[in-house]
Amino acid sequence: MNFYVASSFQNKKVVNEVSLLLKQLGWHHTYDWTQSERVTSLEALQKIGMLEKQAIANSDVVVVILPGGKGSHIELGLAIAWGKKIFLYSPDLEALDMQTTSTFYHLPEVQICEGSVEELMSTILSSSLKK
Repeated sequence: MNFYVASSFQNKKVVNEVSLLLKQLGWHHTYDWTQSERVTSLEALQKIGMLEKQAIANSDVVVVILPGGKGSHIELGLAIAWGKKIFLYSPDLEALDMQTTSTFYHLPEVQICEGSVEELMSTILSSSLKK
């Protein structure tokens, strides 16, 4: 199973934890943006954007970890448009708060996950096995 994890740099630790757990199960990480440093040129932004876009296209599953930045929300949009299986991890219940939620979080193809990383993993695995 191919996967991509979208989030912001502030969630780098959780992104790496989720990625490691999925890779330990034999899943393939299509692109690990956490290995990049913050970029300082438009050319570097374009290159990373192209890599992230292709990674989402190549993924079966996209995990979005909140809170996310503008890039992760664009990645969520690409995943929705391309019909990917999407897990939206909202550990602080941001996705359920009317002040911080987005209409796109509540589409039928988006599965909101709360709780611990272990609970997120359990949800991903049980849902992915149903395919």
